[in-house]
Amino acid sequence: DDEILVVDSTAAEPGAGGGDDGGDDGGGEDFVADGDSAADFCAVPSPADADADSVPGAGVPPPDADTLRILISTDNHLGYAERDHIRGNDSFAAFEEVLSLAKSQRCDMVLLAGDLFHENKPSRRTLHRTIGILRRYALGPNPVRFRVVSDQAANFRGSGRVNFEDENYSVDLPIFSIHGNHDDPTREGGQETLAALDLLSVCNLVNYFGRQDEVDRVEIGPVIVNKGETNVAIYGLGNMRDERLNRMWQKRKVRFTRPAGEGGDDDGDDGAPGDVLTDMRGGGAGSSSSRPKKFFNIFAIHQNRESGRGAKNCVHESMIPAWMDLIVWGHEHECKIEPLESLVGTFRISQPGSSVATSLTAGESVRKHVGILDIRGELFRMTKVPLSQVRSFALGEMVLKDYGEELDPDGPDVDQRVSDLLAAKVKELVEAARE
Repeated sequence: DDEILVVDSTAAEPGAGGGDDGGDDGGGEDFVADGDSAADFCAVPSPADADADSVPGAGVPPPDADTLRILISTDNHLGYAERDHIRGNDSFAAFEEVLSLAKSQRCDMVLLAGDLFHENKPSRRTLHRTIGILRRYALGPNPVRFRVVSDQAANFRGSGRVNFEDENYSVDLPIFSIHGNHDDPTREGGQETLAALDLLSVCNLVNYFGRQDEVDRVEIGPVIVNKGETNVAIYGLGNMRDERLNRMWQKRKVRFTRPAGEGGDDDGDDGAPGDVLTDMRGGGAGSSSSRPKKFFNIFAIHQNRESGRGAKNCVHESMIPAWMDLIVWGHEHECKIEPLESLVGTFRISQPGSSVATSLTAGESVRKHVGILDIRGELFRMTKVPLSQVRSFALGEMVLKDYGEELDPDGPDVDQRVSDLLAAKVKELVEAARE
């Protein structure tokens, strides 16, 4: 089930011949940057090369000094159906598997694109279990192998700093998350709005970013991550009402800021000239020792996509700045984690989908995966890893008129015959789900 894509983020320029996405043929297509080769990048064994029967992490070397490895997940919906004595643990089992994979695959960090919780005000049981899971996997003695070099007070407004730099905590798996529509900030007395993620942030278990407090404009600045020669700018936008955000984008009230060395002003697609951030530690844009840096740009968003939602009730791909490299799209539960080329042709989109099924729809019946994202310079590779702790279900339909020879609508036993046909179909679906 594993697929590996080695992608040059610059290869998708319009008319550049990079129109085919890397996942259509099932085997992945290699996109190679000038002066680099796919073989060089793949010399480090990918997470898919690990022996499934070995001790977790034993068969997977850590990424090299210039490769940032990120586990991508979204819509974990912790606490979903928690009162159901059969399904009540499903969301926690899947989330624990997600973090276990991050550990065993030697990931540098975890990026969550919203809806960590199913309820806006999670129960004490849900919070207790979540904090316990996070303590087991986020805390540890191992060093963090990257730096956050942007203005942390602006990035993490609740805590003011990235959690692994707090000398009172030993964090070895940093987790970065935006909020979704299920766990967005609300006001509960007083003037301050808080989200459930704020509780995890103040406990130093999650780095909560992407929150917008202004009502008349949106300004999205990056969390800038440096590891060796690789520089990654992670943009996040927590969920807002789709109609309101769409209207603000149309009125050019949405603004992205770009790191120094990224060409200064943005391309104008997002509605306003961008700022240049010069507060990077170790030498800003005006430093004599600084040199222009190339950044790999990731945008984590939790909004409706434009598939049948209405033109004003979604974020259109054409609204997203063309200089982005990879979009991690939350909120949509169907797993389409392979990075596919956007409609505008300048960036790729990964839709991880939910890690637990919260509705009986066709999209939820698709096999659930997380993504292991390796970034080195301007190259990235996405490895999709199936989740085994997700309760499977199969979806089918029956048209009774297709069984005309077996059913006589005027027969005395028609009800029993219909019941038998439905029972046989359910048995068939159960076997399909088990496979």
